[in-house]
Amino acid sequence: MSEHPYSHLIDLNDYPVEWWNKVISLGASIYAHPQRYVQACAGKIMATLFYEPSTRTQMSFQSAMIRLGGSIIGFDNPMSSSVSKGENIKDTTKVVSSYSDILIIRHPLAGTAKAAALTAECPVVNAGDGGHLHPTQTLTDLLTLKMEKGRLDHLTVGLCGDLLYGRTVHSLCKALSCYPDNKFVLISTPELQIPEYIIKILRDSGCEYRLESSLDEAIGDLDVLYMTRIQRERFASQAEYLAQKDVYRLTTEKMKRAKDDLVVLHPLPRVDEIEIAVDDDPRAMYFKQAKYGMYVRMALILRLLESEKPAALLRGVRRDDVCCVNPKCITAQEHYLPHQFTEIGGRTVCEFCEEAAVPAELTGAHR
Repeated sequence: MSEHPYSHLIDLNDYPVEWWNKVISLGASIYAHPQRYVQACAGKIMATLFYEPSTRTQMSFQSAMIRLGGSIIGFDNPMSSSVSKGENIKDTTKVVSSYSDILIIRHPLAGTAKAAALTAECPVVNAGDGGHLHPTQTLTDLLTLKMEKGRLDHLTVGLCGDLLYGRTVHSLCKALSCYPDNKFVLISTPELQIPEYIIKILRDSGCEYRLESSLDEAIGDLDVLYMTRIQRERFASQAEYLAQKDVYRLTTEKMKRAKDDLVVLHPLPRVDEIEIAVDDDPRAMYFKQAKYGMYVRMALILRLLESEKPAALLRGVRRDDVCCVNPKCITAQEHYLPHQFTEIGGRTVCEFCEEAAVPAELTGAHR
């Protein structure tokens, strides 16, 4: 396995559960005693490279670093940077990381954070790579559940809405499958069902799961309901988006059928999938969840700036007999990247986007 001189956070599953628990515990400690950490990052610089819009993730990282006593550089509009001149990820990352102590990146293409980490001169954090993963949102979700439910195991978790493109859903399923006796209720239309590789992970972890099409019928069974927005930006056409956007909506009427101790989460932003009146229900935790995100990101920054054994970045091998044909993978744009593949659940997948590879002979590709 390829190692790197820095500890990055690309995929939460690159680290053992014990590491996650340490970050979560530190986040809870900072939440309880923030004054103890006000100068913990004095003299440190964090760079934020946001290639697509963000409110909570970007501002919570910025607030986290400021509260730790550090400083911030970066951009939230790539068109105001050298990216507008055609600069590639490698060059942008190499330069900006030389100015900073930790680099946070969000990008619309899957695998970009891993690509950036290959040549970065500081730790890199994946703040969302297309519809692939969003590990810091998952840490936010785990801290929220720990604080509000008191546990991360023996939970029946409903995930509702865009399960196909919802990177927060993918990351959370992968994480919660590592804790004992969690069950999953996957509520979506057939068109937005969760990817098969996530189903494979649940099966391999021995987790119970079921596919549902009705939120009304499922809500009474749940300890946690994770609502998601139907993401306009992930659809190929406006017509496809409009056909899906109003299928699931959480209302006060539906909440009457839920458990008294249900926790309702949402990574935000909300469009109209949660009725505004639900905000007044004490079981609605999504705004508190956003606040927990700042504290867990403070904890993450501190952990990654410590001297730790680095996580392996590349686990796969170069293969010329298969190809990644995912147009939303970073390797489709940045052609200098190694075309490496690994095995997940008996399938050969792209090292960067984790989508299934296809035989090269079917594509006419020769690498």
